[in-house]
Amino acid sequence: MNDITSRKDQHLDVILAGKARHGLQTGFDAVRFVHEALPDLDHGKIDLGADFMGRRLKAPLLISSMTGGPARAEAINARLAEAAQQLGIALAVGSQRAALENDGASAGLDMALRLRAPDTPILANIGAAQLTRGFGADEARRILEMIAADALIVHLNPLQEACQPEGDRDWWGVGAALESLVKSLDAPVVVKETGAGISAATARRLVDMGVAGIDVSGAGGSNWATVEGERATDPRDKAHAEAFAAWGIPTARAIAEARAACPRTLIIGSGGIRDGLDAAKAIRLGADMVGQAAGVLAAATVSTEAVVEHFQTVIRQLRTVCFCTGSPNLNALRRAPLQV
Repeated sequence: MNDITSRKDQHLDVILAGKARHGLQTGFDAVRFVHEALPDLDHGKIDLGADFMGRRLKAPLLISSMTGGPARAEAINARLAEAAQQLGIALAVGSQRAALENDGASAGLDMALRLRAPDTPILANIGAAQLTRGFGADEARRILEMIAADALIVHLNPLQEACQPEGDRDWWGVGAALESLVKSLDAPVVVKETGAGISAATARRLVDMGVAGIDVSGAGGSNWATVEGERATDPRDKAHAEAFAAWGIPTARAIAEARAACPRTLIIGSGGIRDGLDAAKAIRLGADMVGQAAGVLAAATVSTEAVVEHFQTVIRQLRTVCFCTGSPNLNALRRAPLQV
């Protein structure tokens, strides 16, 4: 097992053990809908459909990026792809750095994934830090082709890299490299954080670069500084990471501020989404799509059926929020009144 594989398996272990929780709350508990006691709606006919990456989804949900060592990740990716296809939702894979370095023979990130989910929007994934370390447009095209992806996610994780003993801490030039990639790649590029949030100013900067969408991935879910602190063996590394247990922009705030700064941009709300009620709140605050990763990870380690059942509950909850706010569709939900 190489260093990258071992590290990614350790990441999964920390999250599954419940030791990655952020010191901040998402902010969704402060958001409350006004209850509509007399909805003039048929619950079963509420339209949760959403357009995403040129495809029509049955619900505005994205299975957010998850990763691990090849043996575990291959099974997880297969289950997630099968569930996404069955549910009519979108799928983002974990970082493909290892797959790229191993000629695509890693973690099931090959055409078998697309065959499991022929109608699903699939997003490829690479870390922003790699953009100044030999990863350019040619490599981006390779990882897109590897899984016949509809778009590329570039993830931002400076806090994790700063807390990871073997992290990439030289980010000089990453912004310029990202802009160059966005302009040269003939595919949509979505930029996401990994649990610390994206500020309004950075969201605007990304839009000006030409990105197709922003996944705010705010604080309140998994904290990757905490994850790295948990796997660290040096007490100094642990102490360093512990200081950032409550670092970041809460998800609810990140969504609202990104939407205000970028009124016409695709916004994905993720980071600590617990259920369909949180998903509804994210949409009301300005998200077009809602992502969930750690919340479904346990189900993904069991079976495709467990993943499907998990998201069926989320979708049912989201539909009930629409019902109890008198919202026949997602556009109406975005205007649903909130309690002061």
